[in-house]
Amino acid sequence: MTGTRPPVQTPEWVKDATFYQIFPDRFARSGRLPSWVRLEPWDTPPTREGFKGGDLWGVLARLDYLQDLGITAIYFNPIFQSAANHRYHTHDYHQVDPLLGGNEAFRALLDEAHRRGIRIVLDGVFNHASRGFFPFHHILENGPASPYLDWFHIKGYPLHAYSPRRKPNYAAWWGLPALPKFNTDCPGVREFLWDVGERWVREGVDGWRLDVPFEIDDDAFWQEFRRRVKGVNPEAYIVGEVWGDARRWLQGDQFDAVMNYLFSRAVLGFFGGPDLEVGLPYGIYRLRRLTVQAFARQVRRLLALYPWEVSLAQLNLLGSHDTPRLLTLLRGNRARVKLATLFQMCYPGAPCIYYGDEVGLAGGPDPDCRRSMPWDEAQWDRDLRAWFQAAIALRKAHVALRRGEFLPLLAREDVYAFARRAPGETLVALFNLGAGPARVDLRLRPLVADGAVLEDLWQPGTFGKEGVVVQRGHAREVLLPSLSARVFLVREAVGQVTDHIGPEEG
Repeated sequence: MTGTRPPVQTPEWVKDATFYQIFPDRFARSGRLPSWVRLEPWDTPPTREGFKGGDLWGVLARLDYLQDLGITAIYFNPIFQSAANHRYHTHDYHQVDPLLGGNEAFRALLDEAHRRGIRIVLDGVFNHASRGFFPFHHILENGPASPYLDWFHIKGYPLHAYSPRRKPNYAAWWGLPALPKFNTDCPGVREFLWDVGERWVREGVDGWRLDVPFEIDDDAFWQEFRRRVKGVNPEAYIVGEVWGDARRWLQGDQFDAVMNYLFSRAVLGFFGGPDLEVGLPYGIYRLRRLTVQAFARQVRRLLALYPWEVSLAQLNLLGSHDTPRLLTLLRGNRARVKLATLFQMCYPGAPCIYYGDEVGLAGGPDPDCRRSMPWDEAQWDRDLRAWFQAAIALRKAHVALRRGEFLPLLAREDVYAFARRAPGETLVALFNLGAGPARVDLRLRPLVADGAVLEDLWQPGTFGKEGVVVQRGHAREVLLPSLSARVFLVREAVGQVTDHIGPEEG
């Protein structure tokens, strides 16, 4: 590509969004499937092949629940026709799986979600298809005579697509015969995938989450994908699944953001306690215990890594369908789950909640992290859900938490503090991860003028109606019990700061 890159622009709505990730087979049953459909009991442990029968009609019936929680956007794991419960083995990119209710159910869900102001982002699996995908099946039937031969990386005939003792003689994702890898150098494949991207945005979806996009090692492919999708809707969100440094894709000409696993590792390392290693199907997920000083360095590095416009659009997750659940990663410690979630809601970027985390759903590595959503409220941790709900509401109520500058204030003795500042509004957040209470002397000059008052938003009443008064540039003797947080609204804040992370660095 010649010339200069365009200025970095990301969808405005994403900066204000709170996402909820739904694994469709496990979220909610509607009861509309025929009685002859064989399903696993809803409350039994998930299996790799079994189906629970969650569908899009079920999601439609639970939109009240999501709105009550404060959700404004849904990211769906794949919904297209597939022979796998996770649907990453796509058969038909133009048909919603009939077990999910088909295109009719998706149309009804999309229309009702939009009526309520809820955006919908779909999972785009464009690196590989499935053995049932028509062009691959055509090669299975016709061998080297198939017109679709160039759509895949074929190394011999007949294809070893169903030979348990023989490796596939075609390129497959991680060597899995069920996942033949596209040849994205083929013009027909490129046009097909770009057309899929355009088609569903024309149908009204609000963006794409791209599965393993780094495996399509082709900037031109993703630049054209962006051009096609944004040509239909300039505000469509394009977010890639990239687990590490994603600067290559976040220069304004490919993706808007990535699933921010660097954020999740840092947060879980600080809020989670001891080191943890989890074996995943494609590697090891490592969480290293971070001191408060190391965490502060990580935060500064992450926010300096990308343009500020990108940081405000990052998909900030703490758990997903590819990792153990949040409660399990934090070893069942609900206090730490609460604090990590509150930090997530106060940090730049779009927070994403994995379905069920808000009610204390546990689960180890895949498939255990894909348990069915419990709809018997007697099984919920109601206190935890109320915390999630309040943290989401706090973010929604304050533009500084969604779009404001990030101002580091303190990293000492298990206490981390920062401010978020937008025109006309400044908030200060403090987190104590220590085993005992902490008394914090918070230096706020020149951010806050003497006489300004810190009004306690998160746990009102702790400091009385008067709040904390800033004197001689400090808020002194701010008490933080063990494993607790405070979020303050600054009244009469004035002044400037120079050590900030925000628009000037973007």
